[in-house]
Amino acid sequence: MIVEDDRGLREEIVQILETAPDIKCIGAFASAEVALPRILETRPDVVLMDIGLPGMSGIECVSEIKKAAPDMQIIMVTVYEDSERIFRALKAGAIGYPVKSSHPDQLLQAIRDANKGGAPMSSHIALKVVKHFHMVGLSPKESENLSPREREVIDLLALGFIYKEIGDKLNIGAETVRTHVKNICLKMHVRGRIEAVARHTAETR
Repeated sequence: MIVEDDRGLREEIVQILETAPDIKCIGAFASAEVALPRILETRPDVVLMDIGLPGMSGIECVSEIKKAAPDMQIIMVTVYEDSERIFRALKAGAIGYPVKSSHPDQLLQAIRDANKGGAPMSSHIALKVVKHFHMVGLSPKESENLSPREREVIDLLALGFIYKEIGDKLNIGAETVRTHVKNICLKMHVRGRIEAVARHTAETR
């Protein structure tokens, strides 16, 4: 599903998605207020969310979605690499973003990566998240509450592996990996795997 207030851009994204045989757009909306109930009702695999929406912002919408559907994969779409707002979006539960000027193939790949458990984002944003946890400090180390298997999962996430790859390495299913990640987020008091990995990385440095 797409949430984008610019009609021309929204229609352009829909057209891009229609070129991919493995991706189906099941809804496109101009505002978070209209999109939110439809997203929660339909539960798409991936949501493309604009940050600068009228009324409820994209970041606020992400937060509301994650409260009701913690496993929803949400990619932020923005014109500029606005580090501060993207950082807030990641903390709210988004998993990454391509800029609106990205090549169509990059957008399609970002959707595929998100659906497989990846985190399509630029390296400087990931570094910013890690630096944040260094600055705020971490006490006690919440990753110490993780089981040995959960530690294996988050270590592999930190190395950049996606759910399927982690499952292959640990001889478990991708859905089992997803369950472990959900439990990790609960134990570490974070809303998404990006924040969990950043916190874990900061703790282990």
